[in-house]
Amino acid sequence: MAIRIVRLGTDRLPEEGLRIGTVRRPPRGIPKTEYASKNFFDVWLPTLAPSPESVKQALLARSERDWNRFVKKYRSEMAATNERATLDILAALSHQADFSVGCYCADESRCHRSVLRELLLERGAQVK
Repeated sequence: MAIRIVRLGTDRLPEEGLRIGTVRRPPRGIPKTEYASKNFFDVWLPTLAPSPESVKQALLARSERDWNRFVKKYRSEMAATNERATLDILAALSHQADFSVGCYCADESRCHRSVLRELLLERGAQVK
């Protein structure tokens, strides 16, 4: 049992399980009824997405220093009560079920999902 960190819209991996979209907005131009069949997500969980201001900050990051500012801001957002509880639940569930969380970004190293991976690991999640 484990969580996989994935790019939404890509082919699903064997035993990936339920795919959770941790994005601020659903995919544009895709009917809700097709999100899962087009490999975006089965369930949308926008509370684990960065705030709109943080997304802008990440997109404008040109240096390691800029990126680290985004990481600090996103981690601060995820320290709020509801977000922290959600991360704790996902970490606990990773020991009981296979599922995945993801975002649209092509490069995980410059995507909030890289930080999400760290946050889950810090909570003892099983991550593949």
